Amino acid sequence: MPSADSFYSFFPDGITFSSSAAMGSRLIYAPLCGIDGAGIKSSITPFLGGDIKVDKFSYVNKPASREDLRSSSRNLFVAVEGKGLFSFAELPLAGDQVEAGQLWHRVVRQAPALGLELSALSFVPVSGEKLELTRFTVRNVSSAPVKFTATTAFVLFGRALANKHDHEHVTALLNRIDQCPEGVVAGPTMAFNEEGHKLARAVYYVFGCSNAGQLPEGSFPTFESFFGEGGTFECPSALINNALPRLLSEAEREGQEAVGSLRFSAAVLAPGQESSFIVAIGTAETKAAALVDFARFATPDLFAAAWAANSVFWAGKTAAVQFHSADPAFTSWMRWVALQPVLRRIYGCSFLPDHDYGKGGKGWRDIWQDLLSLILIEPGEVRGQLLNNFAGVRIDGTNATIIGQQPGEFIADRNAITRVWMDHGVWPFTTTQLYIDQSGDAAFLFELVPYFCDPQQSRSFGKNEHWVSSHGNQLKAATGEVYQGTVLEHILVQHLVQFFNVGGHNITRLESADWNDGLDMAFKHGESVAFMSFYAGNLFKIADLLEAAGQACGRRTIRVAAELRLLLDTLSLAVDYNDAAAKRARLFDEYFKAVHPAVSGETVELAVAAVAADLRHKGQWAFGHIRAHEMVSFGADRWFNGYYDNDGARVEGHKNGRVWMTLTGQVFPLMSGLATREEAREVVKAVEHFLKDPQLGGYRLNTDFGLRTYLSFGRAFGFAFGTKENGAVFSHMVVMYAYALYAQGLSREGYRALRSLYDMSRHPYRARIYPGVPEYFDASGRGMYHFLTGSASWYVLTLLTQAYGVRGCMGDLVLAPQLVLEEFNAQGEARVDFQFAGRPVAVVYSNPARLDAGAYRVEQIFFNGVVVPDPINSDGTARLERALFRQGTSAVELRVELSRQRCSS
Repeated sequence: MPSADSFYSFFPDGITFSSSAAMGSRLIYAPLCGIDGAGIKSSITPFLGGDIKVDKFSYVNKPASREDLRSSSRNLFVAVEGKGLFSFAELPLAGDQVEAGQLWHRVVRQAPALGLELSALSFVPVSGEKLELTRFTVRNVSSAPVKFTATTAFVLFGRALANKHDHEHVTALLNRIDQCPEGVVAGPTMAFNEEGHKLARAVYYVFGCSNAGQLPEGSFPTFESFFGEGGTFECPSALINNALPRLLSEAEREGQEAVGSLRFSAAVLAPGQESSFIVAIGTAETKAAALVDFARFATPDLFAAAWAANSVFWAGKTAAVQFHSADPAFTSWMRWVALQPVLRRIYGCSFLPDHDYGKGGKGWRDIWQDLLSLILIEPGEVRGQLLNNFAGVRIDGTNATIIGQQPGEFIADRNAITRVWMDHGVWPFTTTQLYIDQSGDAAFLFELVPYFCDPQQSRSFGKNEHWVSSHGNQLKAATGEVYQGTVLEHILVQHLVQFFNVGGHNITRLESADWNDGLDMAFKHGESVAFMSFYAGNLFKIADLLEAAGQACGRRTIRVAAELRLLLDTLSLAVDYNDAAAKRARLFDEYFKAVHPAVSGETVELAVAAVAADLRHKGQWAFGHIRAHEMVSFGADRWFNGYYDNDGARVEGHKNGRVWMTLTGQVFPLMSGLATREEAREVVKAVEHFLKDPQLGGYRLNTDFGLRTYLSFGRAFGFAFGTKENGAVFSHMVVMYAYALYAQGLSREGYRALRSLYDMSRHPYRARIYPGVPEYFDASGRGMYHFLTGSASWYVLTLLTQAYGVRGCMGDLVLAPQLVLEEFNAQGEARVDFQFAGRPVAVVYSNPARLDAGAYRVEQIFFNGVVVPDPINSDGTARLERALFRQGTSAVELRVELSRQRCSS
């Protein structure tokens, strides 16, 4: 049972948890899904609410947004002669609880008035069938025999998400419902779409059987036959009136809303005896195929085997990176955080109740950031995805914003709106650098990839009026052939364009928004200091990576599109970087005109050293410009201004008697290396003063500007303060703040930021979420938009590469721990298991002197018990060559002895 200081407690396996507190909420949910994005995606609540779907066109039961969870879309009714009726939708009683693992969900309900205990175990098989399984178990906990009758109620929607509100009744008229011995099948005749109707190619079904192999004795297949005119989901007329199931006529079945209400034969349970029922709800191409799928799970042994396979599969997904700290609950919690990027790969940013704005597909920013942790968790699957994703970059530095399910499938925008997010260029390089550092695959930088092309040009300022879909979505050269550039060239385009794409304060334009989608009303004059810092820091890193990759691959020169020399201006005709108008002219009047509607196809050969020097020169100018012009102060506090609004006004500072400050504006000057150590400490002081919530313990995304709206900046400020992008504790930015603090060597402060999210998520009554990190915590501390958040990837990345200090460097392994004292266990040890160079590796840090971060250094390393000679750097970190790990395939233990940091002379 959960302890008094937590919402749930973990079982000894370190994954499974139980929660009685969850029974107090109808809005909490868990995901259940198949192994990839083409399978079933479900959500389920303690009262069996939630929905089941394949994609936006195929909802098995009715779509459920957050408030829809108050109703149960799956149910079991149990009637006991002379004692009444019980359902899983009833109010909770003492002893009720949820138990859950990866990825299964079990609810235990008490029905003392009936002398029964009931449970419902649900999961989606990992064998590929498009169905969800539930095993209902009824146990006699009384001292006398109990005779009961069980009836299921699984709503069948069987059509598209849009039909929840668009032609809901009309599309029900397309239903053809069949009653069969196994249950109910609903097969719509058409997929209704006024732009073009199509034949339906799927059926939706609910089948069931008892643990003794008995099929239902009958069914109520329609809303009318089960719920009736005056009944509800919780009180169906058929049960209230003791109706018997019967075969309905064709006229009674066709064109009706469907429900899988299966009546099982009455049974008598002796004291302590139990009986179970297996129910499958799903979709298949035909009724025959549905029956075959159901038969694979229609016995207790088959069901148990499928459940075991499910548990093994999902536990394996989170076993690749495991953290072992002094807090066992944190160790277990991280297994769930590590699962979240995998869930995002399957769900995208859609298909869970809080994420009802999505329509499938994966957002540009999301897919790159999720790959950060997948590089660590599933490294073998990443290279091809990276290459495919780069094909979504346009030659103007923008990109398709949605990546489809199939390789090379890109969509300009999920809502068909012309928009440009100014931050999109930073994420591909960040992910690519991690991949190359972890793998040593320097040649990846020189792989050839096409560019995305559609009518949008010049960062949405232009349009190719002659483009038609038959031209395809790949950029052509003047010769008509598809043009391909290296991965490096794509990265250069994204960063060089943004260096020249500046507004009135010589800061990178905000355009349609940056990472914060809520800053979407400053297209004309808005600027983002925050992300200019990020781009500038990347310029230095690109230069470093280019030189290292060039050396590794024996390249002293690179080839790039001839037009790119206009932006590598120190190699041709230099631009005065202090002249914002001149920079814009170089970009819009020269480069964009040169590459639209097609590039020449000509390339030029440039020296690696010259390109690296150009990038560093630009980075140094940007750093200097921001440090000279964008520090603000109030009283004894100083921090960075992050933005200019659409009126050209600086956003941050002291205004109208309030401090205006954003966390985003502080994170990227710290993370990029722009801020000096002294400036970093000033920023931390200001963040603690103005952005840390003293009650909740978290760091808010911004202070309260005191506005009802901010129409010259973004929609975010129309939200209530403390929600979403207006001052919530936004997990993603808090984790990146922690990363930035570690990057600055502020270990204690980084630990405090990471820990704040863990503590908030585990709060016994505020957070009300299952293990993991949500998108944000609202003003009351409730976790919102759980499971599908990029913050999970950054949490894994930050903890592994910064706190534990385990990271790659051009294929070698670096050990640079920043663990604080309380992260070591009673024996003075901290351990992490991960994958490196194709081998399972365990790093065990030994800190017998109980030293805090900053006070210790790596003294000695044992590789499977053998001392590694001379791996220690002068700064007390270590670097192990990749060749050391290529001498076998078995597991490796690296025991790392820590000792007191030596004083520098």
